[in-house]
Amino acid sequence: MTATPANETTPVTVKTVGFVGLGNMGGPMAANLVKAGHRVTGFDLVPEAVEAAAKAGVRPAASAAEAVADADLVFTMLPTGRHVLDLYTDGGLLAAARPGTLFVDSSTIDVADARAAHEAARAAGHRALDAPVSGGVFGAEAATLTFMAGGDAAEFAEAEPVLAGMGRKTVHCGPAGAGQAAKICNNMILGISMIAISEAFVLGESLGLSQQAMFDVASTSSGQCWALTVNCPVPGPVPASPANRDYRPGFSAPLMAKDLRLAANAIRAGGVDAALGLRAAELYTAFAEGRGAEEDFSGIFRVIRDNSGQPAEGEHA
Repeated sequence: MTATPANETTPVTVKTVGFVGLGNMGGPMAANLVKAGHRVTGFDLVPEAVEAAAKAGVRPAASAAEAVADADLVFTMLPTGRHVLDLYTDGGLLAAARPGTLFVDSSTIDVADARAAHEAARAAGHRALDAPVSGGVFGAEAATLTFMAGGDAAEFAEAEPVLAGMGRKTVHCGPAGAGQAAKICNNMILGISMIAISEAFVLGESLGLSQQAMFDVASTSSGQCWALTVNCPVPGPVPASPANRDYRPGFSAPLMAKDLRLAANAIRAGGVDAALGLRAAELYTAFAEGRGAEEDFSGIFRVIRDNSGQPAEGEHA
């Protein structure tokens, strides 16, 4: 496995890029490719997403097939593996692309679907990488994403300078599907961590600790982690965290629930003893289907606090 910071890559050769899926993540990613000097043509089923991308310099296409017709690389950022596979085949992406085009799927999907996408691309005379991302919408907008790539070394080497226009770090995790494996494992850590931090803050409240005191201790000792110091689930200690914006999402609870379900499926399929991963998937699924449907994943703190009978901040007697 190799990791390369974006700022250590060689000067970028301008590429013609097709980008399909211009939503909350794909739109900013495509815009950053334009900023990096690439020629980008994009498509999305939502007209407003295409219009927003066009304002950022992305050439709008009338269809997904048109977006990829002249591309050196094709990026897809879609909701599920089924969307990716259907678009590759029934949607005509593979048939529309020039022979030998490099397809880079940055969706978060099942490992088996990622491997099937690789095989479909190869069978059609193309090349492929699975390259999901970490960093959320803010990372997509700021071009500070981390890319976790699965596929052959030659394909990774070709894609790496282009990925650098959208992210701060690229990691070649191994063969086909390895990028998706890394993504779901990483987000299982994140989901479990956020639940643990939220439980600790609620426990601290019940014992008379202020949230600021709890943060000051945990953030500088053995409890320190990204979910605490960057995405702190309580208002106050980290001004930029979603908790200070009424939990408007940077990384939404439904997306966390999706990733944890993928991890749970892999846990069961592999017979792995991962009780916390399975429980985290259950908790986030329930949260995302309820009050968390439009919240950041850190909003699970409020569910844990409410279920514990703790009053909200400022409501203590």
